[in-house]
Order: sequence, then C-alpha cells, then structure tokens
Amino acid sequence: MSFEGKTAWITGASSGIGAALAGEWARRGANIILSGRDESRLSAVADRLETETKTLPFDVRDDEAMRQATEEAASWKDGVNIFVANAGISQRSPAVDTDMQVYRDIIDIDLTAQIAATQALLPHMTQRGSGKLLFISSIAGKVGVPMRTAYCAAKHGMIGYADALRGELSQSGIDVHVICPGSVATDVSRNALSADGTPRGRSDKVIDNGIRPDDAAKRIIDAVELNQREIIVADGMEEAMGEMRRTPDQLFDQVAGMVAAGYMEKMQAED
Repeated sequence: MSFEGKTAWITGASSGIGAALAGEWARRGANIILSGRDESRLSAVADRLETETKTLPFDVRDDEAMRQATEEAASWKDGVNIFVANAGISQRSPAVDTDMQVYRDIIDIDLTAQIAATQALLPHMTQRGSGKLLFISSIAGKVGVPMRTAYCAAKHGMIGYADALRGELSQSGIDVHVICPGSVATDVSRNALSADGTPRGRSDKVIDNGIRPDDAAKRIIDAVELNQREIIVADGMEEAMGEMRRTPDQLFDQVAGMVAAGYMEKMQAED
C-alpha cells in the first residue's frame, strides 16, 4: 500500500521508536500527528519533518485530555488512517523488591492507557471502514524477561488485547499489527523504573548497541506495508526468542474465520 497522503497518529512520539516512525512515514508522504507529554519535544520532532504535522500533547493517563485529542485527530484532514500505540515505560528491578505501585504505574501507562486510546478512536475507524492499528509491544511481550515483570505483564497484555481485537475487526477493513522490538538504541533503559518507582538513570550496553531507531522504523513500516500481522524487529538471540514464540498466521486466520462465520453474533444472541 502507499502511505502518500495518509495520516499517522503516533503516541510516545517525542523520541525513540515513535519519533523514528514519524520520520519514516513523513519520508513516505504521510501526514503526521505527534502525541506525548512534552509539547516542546514534540515540536522539535515536528520541525524536522518535511510534511504536514499536528502536535497533540497530553498524558495518556488523562482520560479527558485523551478524548479531546482523539476528537482533534479524527477531525484533522481526512481523519486518522494509522494509529500507533507506542507510549510506554520499562522497568529494571527484581520482583521481590518491587513496590506494587510500580506494577500499577507500568500497567496503567503501557497497557490500560493504550487500550483507552484505541477504544476512543475505534468508532472513527469502524465508521469509515478502514485503517491500521499498530501496537508497539516487545520481545518481552512474548518472552518473560527477568528484571521486567511489570513490563512483561503489560506487554503480554497488549498482545492479548490486539490479537482479540484483530479477530473482532477482521471483517471491518481495519488491520491490526503487533510490533515486537528487541533491543533498540533508545532511552528505554535509562528511563526505566527502579524497584521504588524512581527512574533508573543509566542505560544498558545491549540497548546502546541495539538496532538504530531509524532502522527499526523502516523495518516496521516495510512490514506494515506488506500487511504482516505480527512483526518482530530484533537481531541475534532476541530475534530467535521472538520467532520461537511467534503466533502462526494460520491461527490468526482461524480466528478471523470464526468471526466471518458469525461467532460474535452467536455469542451476543446468547446473552
């Protein structure tokens, strides 16, 4: 498919994978809506893009701000063609030492808020009968990784939501893509929460030596262009781990077939 003239709305767009996706889609002719908490950083990203842009700063945990942003995004140009649920925060702490509030914060930001944003946008996309939803999960959403129990819980949950939603939308013209990056050279480790909820403040060597964000963005968008439903963006051992836990396309097709055969209507009739 061509992205020329389409509108992509990206959360967590002020840096890292989100900013890189904005740059790559802009190069392919898309219009870009950028969201995040820091308006100045979003504006700096927008200034680098050679396309039409709109910045919608808000905290993903602020339901009213998110609702207003959704209305603005849906009314800009021809509406949102592509939505990327990318905002998130990671963790570096053993479970036995980790405050319960860390679990609540990470699951709220990385999972619940991303579901809320998607739910707000769904009526706009279903009414139009087209669109693409991208969920930035992680290899840690496929494999339980030590020191990241809260993060893994949230990212596994994101995949579960996205896979179920894909089945429900399989007859609607809306595509759902799950993205599972491995180590990408961003500030994810530096910004990760420690056991007491404070930022870790330092990076990991494996992250610093990871895939460059621009390369990750190109891989993601190339795969979306090919309509791949589960997209693993990793190298080496991380790629092998992701491939071992990859969901077979046949299973996605089976669920879509259930929906096409009236599974949802039958379930609703029994209520």
